[in-house]
Amino acid sequence: MAKIFYTGNREAKLLSKIESSKERERIRTISTIRDNIDALSNKLSMKLIETGLIETVSKSSIEKQIARCFDALCKAEDFDIDYMVAPFRTLISNPNIASLYLTAFIVEKLINHKDVIDVYGSDEDIYYCIQKELANLLSNA
Repeated sequence: MAKIFYTGNREAKLLSKIESSKERERIRTISTIRDNIDALSNKLSMKLIETGLIETVSKSSIEKQIARCFDALCKAEDFDIDYMVAPFRTLISNPNIASLYLTAFIVEKLINHKDVIDVYGSDEDIYYCIQKELANLLSNA
């Protein structure tokens, strides 16, 4: 026999606070990225190439592609973002949406770019490299 669970007012308030805090963090992250697209894309492309996660013939081309990805993230609707990151949602618990979005972009789309020779490392390695740079930006903002 199935159990019936009643959500009380207390639980509903707690769930509402959790969801609203996640949404505020998402908005703050995207807003910070929007204000710093050029600097962040430069730092990320340099870091990904230096750590050997991306091998390329043109750093500037990778920088432009990352800037376009961030621009698309800032203009995308929630459904489009969720659709892009869906295969990577279980990569880590409580991921940063922007880092996950860029990881998905690198693994699924950038790997096929004409200037990219190859993408090395696991999805987690790429995510943590991106998250480290993004966390530095968010903590300074």
